[in-house]
Amino acid sequence: MGKLVGQPIKRVEDNRFIKGEGKYTDDFNMPNQTFAVYVRSPHAHAKINSVDTSAAEAMDGVVKVFTGQDIADAGLAGSICGWQVDFKNGDTMKEPPHPIMVADKVRHVGDPVAMVIAEDKYTARDAAELVNVDYDVLGAIVDPKAAVEDGAAQVHDDVPNNTIYDWELGDSAATDAAFENAHHVTSLSYHNQKLVPNAIEPRAALAHYDANEDKYTLYSTSQNPHLARLVIGAFVLAIPEHKLRVISPDVGGGFGSKIFVYNDECGCLWASKQIGRPVKWTADRSEAFITDCHGRDHVTDAQMAFDADGNITGLRTKTYASMGAYLSNFSTCVPTYLHGTLMQGLYTTPAVHVDVTAVVTNTVPVDAYRGAGRPEATYSIERLMDTAAREMGMDPTELRRKNFIPAFDGVEQPGYQTQVALQYDSGDYETNMDKALQVADYESLKATRDKAKSEGRLVGIGFSTFIEACGIAPSAVVGSLGARVGLYDAASIRVHPTGKVTIHSGAHAHGQGHETTFAQVVADAFGIGMDDVNVIHGDTENVPFGMGTYGSRSLAVCGSAIMKSVDKVKEKGARIAAHKLECSPDDLEFANGAWTVKGTDKSVGFGDVALTAYVPHDYPADEEPGLDFASFYDPANFVYPFGTHICVVEVDKDTGEVDVTKYVAVDDCGNVINPMIVDGQVHGGVAQGIGQALYEGAVYDDDGQLLNGSMLDYTMPRADNFPMFETDKTETPCPHNPLGVKGIGEAGTIASTPAVVNAVMDALSDYGVKDLQMPLTPERVWSAMNSNGNA
Repeated sequence: MGKLVGQPIKRVEDNRFIKGEGKYTDDFNMPNQTFAVYVRSPHAHAKINSVDTSAAEAMDGVVKVFTGQDIADAGLAGSICGWQVDFKNGDTMKEPPHPIMVADKVRHVGDPVAMVIAEDKYTARDAAELVNVDYDVLGAIVDPKAAVEDGAAQVHDDVPNNTIYDWELGDSAATDAAFENAHHVTSLSYHNQKLVPNAIEPRAALAHYDANEDKYTLYSTSQNPHLARLVIGAFVLAIPEHKLRVISPDVGGGFGSKIFVYNDECGCLWASKQIGRPVKWTADRSEAFITDCHGRDHVTDAQMAFDADGNITGLRTKTYASMGAYLSNFSTCVPTYLHGTLMQGLYTTPAVHVDVTAVVTNTVPVDAYRGAGRPEATYSIERLMDTAAREMGMDPTELRRKNFIPAFDGVEQPGYQTQVALQYDSGDYETNMDKALQVADYESLKATRDKAKSEGRLVGIGFSTFIEACGIAPSAVVGSLGARVGLYDAASIRVHPTGKVTIHSGAHAHGQGHETTFAQVVADAFGIGMDDVNVIHGDTENVPFGMGTYGSRSLAVCGSAIMKSVDKVKEKGARIAAHKLECSPDDLEFANGAWTVKGTDKSVGFGDVALTAYVPHDYPADEEPGLDFASFYDPANFVYPFGTHICVVEVDKDTGEVDVTKYVAVDDCGNVINPMIVDGQVHGGVAQGIGQALYEGAVYDDDGQLLNGSMLDYTMPRADNFPMFETDKTETPCPHNPLGVKGIGEAGTIASTPAVVNAVMDALSDYGVKDLQMPLTPERVWSAMNSNGNA
């Protein structure tokens, strides 16, 4: 690489964002458009006796009111699940229907039963209040573990015991034997609580059916417009794919919640054809709380076995994972292939067994949320590690060091085969932890903690050494495991006659900085300026079919597709340059934006070759004009970033309030393209992980009502809750992609939650507190301190 890759270049897209000039879905309007508002159930579980729309339809300005019965009469399906995970015995998983609007029975607060369309959004809102729905309220179930018990409310009649599937991974017999022979066993039970994504931009849709062209257009807050087009066209509305255009403009955050195809935008598309006018819908914040897919919601019993020397001999977990009321697109793979497969962690554990039961509950559907399964796995492993170290009287760093997988680069040393299906690509975990200990000055931290203890203060240090799997791959393998879509990505490089370059990216950006990093990579490769590179994404009519942005995959997968196209440009460019220089392409080398005959000063520049490609007067006879290439890239394997995070907290003895006083993150995401963007991603991820540890959590009562469904009640972390984060890195390149990169977007979230909880448990160790359920609110911490036990 040249002069741009590895530099902390400021994000070019921020020029418009910091000036408030981003263009989001709600900023777009169409002539003669209407406005939609959904009528949503106030009950978590109820039969619908009748829906009376007459008063709403009589209101001035109301264009049309549709109900769930209209959807049923039209024979429309709803959104689908994109990953099949079957029962242990081979039976097909249960996949209950998820209608666009409900006609018979609502299954969570927020389930849509009608849609009001009016000339303006205020009239639509007022009219929605006039729709009268008669319900018979039923009992609800919200606890994932209780959902399978006898007598629990049945969410779907065709899902016995509320069980979607049961699933296992690993060697059960070997794991049981490890525990039978263990010198020490550490056990924890916990609820990895339900979280609300709360992206700053609420979901929105603007749908238009053009009768003249028999074509649909959807503006949507989507992380993957091509997947939205595929699912909506092929499975929901039966629209030929070439008749549906999906445009995702600037998207104000997603954290996974905008990966999925929601029924709300499907309803808008269908309604647009029915009324012959564009339909616009934008959620308000309260609506987002009860309709955006939530994250986590795992109830887990976890155990780790050790021999007398502190070597891990076995790990087993039993998890009840809530899917919510319906199956979202990727919900089923989160507690299985994105969670169970990471239960090896960074350790040489010889026997691992993971058991998962996925259930439906009367709550908002659950799907991928920043980290998606990997935070849950890391929380299990890293909480067990710190707890075991305390129980066995060992320093938590030494227990980790004793059990780390030895360093391997994936080239000279093969990838590490885990006990839970995956093969890690490359890693040097001990060196990474040593770097973190150095940055944090661990010996000084311990002295500070001990001094505080002597003064009657409660200071604790917590660790998290983690690994994650990014860029789900390869397509053939994940297809055999139940995925109903491919996991490749695509990009094209168009070199214009003037030597300027346009990248058409299959990946979509919603905060990751693609317009900067992709331009850095291409400008660096061609030896041109970043101002000469433009990045286009988010429009299914203008970019190649890509699988979107999620799972920290964009640079490793789409970036690799970009590099494949770059290589194709260079190969053709070399043939054109060789013709102009009257030599063989093999005699040329490319550097600093020019092809040069080796050992001479004879060269031709990138811009000259570009112009020649489009004005082919002095041109190879067998070459067609142009310099424009597209590529698909299907990864050979996941990429496996890892790291060490260290958290220091102080707990107020009088109130139980936790103050995070120091936070160190040393991550390894392979080769780094832009360290400033990497640091920014880590900062954001750490903030969200701390949010889960200390502040956040969706609270439901037994009737399925979300008790904290607004910003007044749902505690989000604020800037003044954090210290200045200290970040550093090690670099262990990925051996199987052309950039040597690994993902970073979710690392902070995966690592930080157990690091914070471990630090609090360290601070409370003298109180006999072994574990607390998240979030660690002041009341919960204070109660534990004053009851000499768990709370």
